[in-house]
Amino acid sequence: MDKSPIPKRPVVTVHPKMPAALNAAEDVATFLRERGLPAPTGSLYDEDLRRRVKEGEFDILVAIGGDGTMLRAGHLCAPYHLPILGINLGRVGFLIQVQRDEWPEALEALLRGEYWIEKRLMLRTEHYRAGERQGTWYALNEAVIGRGQYMRPVRLSASVDGHLLTTYIADGLIAATPTGSTAYALAAGGPILPPELRNILLVPIAPHLSVDRAVVLAEGASVSITVHTENAILSVDGQSPIGLTEGDRVEVRAGEYPALFVRFGDQGYFYRNLTAHMNQNPSLT
Repeated sequence: MDKSPIPKRPVVTVHPKMPAALNAAEDVATFLRERGLPAPTGSLYDEDLRRRVKEGEFDILVAIGGDGTMLRAGHLCAPYHLPILGINLGRVGFLIQVQRDEWPEALEALLRGEYWIEKRLMLRTEHYRAGERQGTWYALNEAVIGRGQYMRPVRLSASVDGHLLTTYIADGLIAATPTGSTAYALAAGGPILPPELRNILLVPIAPHLSVDRAVVLAEGASVSITVHTENAILSVDGQSPIGLTEGDRVEVRAGEYPALFVRFGDQGYFYRNLTAHMNQNPSLT
């Protein structure tokens, strides 16, 4: 394997609500400082740290936590092409290759340049009302149009590249990345896609007398989802929901930039990681 650039300006970050991550961050930062590298630490919610990321002060971000931490790190770092090395302290960690007891070996490999960068698709999601754009968000996992607090299903029509695909009557519709295929989309019965793909996955949630199969769109395709219900919501990567009303439209397409993740070894890590997590399912024991 060819050597990758050796990082010189790392930053170590955590989710502020994970006390164990705070202790681990100090251990990681000390490890890096003992090897002559400045290694500031901070919360992913800290405005000063976020400003420093945007100004290009760092060349790698170490994120300690679980998949939620990685999602937030992806949202922060992707626009600035900053690679992320995740260290898993959470329960699932589909996005994370390095486990809590493996980080010293991983950092040694990182500082030898023995790693590669994995690019993962992000989705650009736009909300339109009466032809006017209301907002734009980027998703590493998924954009979900759903019924929100109301028990009634929503009616949604989905068009792919301007051509009507189908109309759903369901609790919602998930537009997921390959990364998101192991998240909510998997729980809703969708297939698992390899992370290097750039296809959008559409998965209905509890469909009622309508199409009940997931659809994988061609690479480069975009989807337009129109709401035919008085009350619905849009949630991007589990963030606070945005209210939708009848006639609103949600446009989803590949984003302009990917999220970059530091990986070690061969690309088969994804399947080994996946198998390990699936084997944790209590129903299998």
